[in-house]
Amino acid sequence: MQSSLKSPLAEQVERALKIPLPRTLKRVEAVSYIPEYSVDQSHNPALLELAKLDFNLLQHLHQKELKTISQWWKDLSKDIGLEYVRDRIVECYFWAYSVYYEQEYARARMILVRLFVLISLLDDTYDDHATLEESKELTKAIERWDESDVYHLPEYMKKFFCQVIRNFKEFEDELEPYEKHRIAYARKGFHLISKSYLQEAEWSHDNYVPSFNDHVNVSTISAGGQVMCVGLLVGMGDIATKEAFEWAFGSTDAIRACGEVTRFMDDMADFKRERNKMDVATSVECYMKEHNVTGEVALAKIGSYVDNAWKTLNQALFEHHALLPVLQRVTNFAMSMMIIYLDQRDGYTNSKEIEETLKSQFVRHIPL
Repeated sequence: MQSSLKSPLAEQVERALKIPLPRTLKRVEAVSYIPEYSVDQSHNPALLELAKLDFNLLQHLHQKELKTISQWWKDLSKDIGLEYVRDRIVECYFWAYSVYYEQEYARARMILVRLFVLISLLDDTYDDHATLEESKELTKAIERWDESDVYHLPEYMKKFFCQVIRNFKEFEDELEPYEKHRIAYARKGFHLISKSYLQEAEWSHDNYVPSFNDHVNVSTISAGGQVMCVGLLVGMGDIATKEAFEWAFGSTDAIRACGEVTRFMDDMADFKRERNKMDVATSVECYMKEHNVTGEVALAKIGSYVDNAWKTLNQALFEHHALLPVLQRVTNFAMSMMIIYLDQRDGYTNSKEIEETLKSQFVRHIPL
């Protein structure tokens, strides 16, 4: 391809073949596009300078936020002392940043990244450490949302559970009085994802491979799509109406499609790497068993489901005009999966896979 096309068109085509432009995060694409625009003979010098300055100034804000959230994570991890959890604070920040990088969404971004971290800790607890009985007790405690329930939990879970409640209280304190009702939706979402983790823990404990549809109904929730679609609204401004929360919490086509992109991209990456025998079966394996097909056939089919989910998201962008600002953020979240799980590798678990992307966004500035 590059031999028949001139630069920078060759590089642009190569990127588009990896991730189609409609599924590309504009902030990530800008790192490549701005230098390419600079060699275009017809470029506008003032516009080019403005683009570079805007990127670098905004990057400085993101660096300050990363410093703040890294200190929060350092304090949190020291307090809860869970040695089995993944240390992925920069990756969690990237996810929130992917949803909204703009300066006016700083509050929303900093709430969302903390919610990402708490859900990641919850996932690691159910997936890698808790027994089935401990998982049941934790799910009950999250449903009741009472700090006194800490006495029913094993010792290693107590501080984590208390920190969950305290952080949600901090989220509420950061909101205006007329916005505080939003926390009830976030708590409901946190409970919903905990129930999906428990269901998967029960499947794993029983060595049970569910039907493909049963798996997808649960795993699209455990993938975090729905709770994140709710969570991304918490710190936003007047866009985050009651109707928007009800829509995000409903089983709408767009919300399910976002969950499907998240789940299927994750599962294809998990299937490609060696899986722990105690892990719950992926959607790929459920499809293989149900249809008696090879992994290659199943991966191709799951890939087609990802494409169908994107069609649903794109259609929603045209149909739901009143919710368009929210839908754009939901779509951005789905776009981040195209980077995290590019080429069927897990860039969250194996963060080296996305190291260059993170550096381009948060470390290297664009030369003036």
